[in-house]
Amino acid sequence: MAEKKTHPYFNVPNYRGKHGKMRVSGKWRKPKGVDNKKRIRKASHGACPRVGYGNPPSIRGRHPSGLEEFLVHRPEDLESAKGKIAVISSSVGKRKRLLIQAKAKEMKVRTKGRSVS
Repeated sequence: MAEKKTHPYFNVPNYRGKHGKMRVSGKWRKPKGVDNKKRIRKASHGACPRVGYGNPPSIRGRHPSGLEEFLVHRPEDLESAKGKIAVISSSVGKRKRLLIQAKAKEMKVRTKGRSVS
């Protein structure tokens, strides 16, 4: 299994604003200004998201460990989650979440999601 590629942090152009004050959120926005140095890909202004940073289709969308993720809504769904990571749905309540976690531990299936004590 190939490992996921790393990419640089794609910071928003001029996201610190005038005098270092925060003007926009840190999420990516495409630079559209006529004189924007980031739009013309000046090296000193950082990297932009591009096609070359993508992962191969065989590992795209997988868990960082390389295993496939499987959404679970009830304990019976764990039968088809062998060799995958069980992701407990956010709509599952506390009682059923505890049942799913107990059954997953018994079946030795890894789970992902908020845990309940």
